[in-house]
Amino acid sequence: MAKEVTVEEKLRALYDLQLIDSRIDQIRNVRGELPLEVEDLEDEIAGLKTRESKLAEELQELEEEVKNKRNLIKESEAKIKKYESQQKSVRNNREFDAIAKEIEYQELEIELAQKRIKEFKAKIDTKKETLQTAQEKLEERNAHLEYKKKELQGILEETQKEEEALIKESEKQSKKIEERLYKAYSRLRDNTRNGLAVVAVQRGASGGSYFTIPPQRQLEIATRKKIITDEHSGRILVDPELAKEEEDKLEKLFSKVKQ
Repeated sequence: MAKEVTVEEKLRALYDLQLIDSRIDQIRNVRGELPLEVEDLEDEIAGLKTRESKLAEELQELEEEVKNKRNLIKESEAKIKKYESQQKSVRNNREFDAIAKEIEYQELEIELAQKRIKEFKAKIDTKKETLQTAQEKLEERNAHLEYKKKELQGILEETQKEEEALIKESEKQSKKIEERLYKAYSRLRDNTRNGLAVVAVQRGASGGSYFTIPPQRQLEIATRKKIITDEHSGRILVDPELAKEEEDKLEKLFSKVKQ
């Protein structure tokens, strides 16, 4: 026949689990927002690289347009020379006027091409400035990302082994607690900002709370005969003496996993 677990044993198991989980929370708080910062920087850099690539592509297209217009000018100049040569051997005014119109057309083509080259060059200058700014920003964000990655890696190297060991201890400890209580504990953990589901009575009040617990209620908590919750926060309450005993006991575990 399985030994019946006393209320005190349940309280100790719950408080031990809280201490372990709180230590895991502390380790994760040290990392803080760093993983998200790294992720955001990587996303920003990906966006900057796409922009850089697009700007470079647009710049290449503009330079190609300038090249095409210069080729067009050369072709028009060659045609003008050809037409001017033909004008010397025309047989009548009608032929002369027709060739003159062709020369005029090619001159207009050259003028328009030169105007377009000027416009393209102005756009090229603007694109180059924009591209340089984007490249400088990309370089700066890459440097910042490397710094943040090193910072995160340093913290991970310091804490990962400890965190993994504590997670295993948390899983092991949770198996000592009956399912109903563990579900209540998990629900409280999820619904509190600091993850505290089990707290000790401190200076006559619930840990982390300013609401005083009546003396009679404090005595009832100290008897460890039933599980009592704080009427304001819903947290499970343990007496200071039990809390101190469990904290001293687990301090050895924390020292061991940190090594």
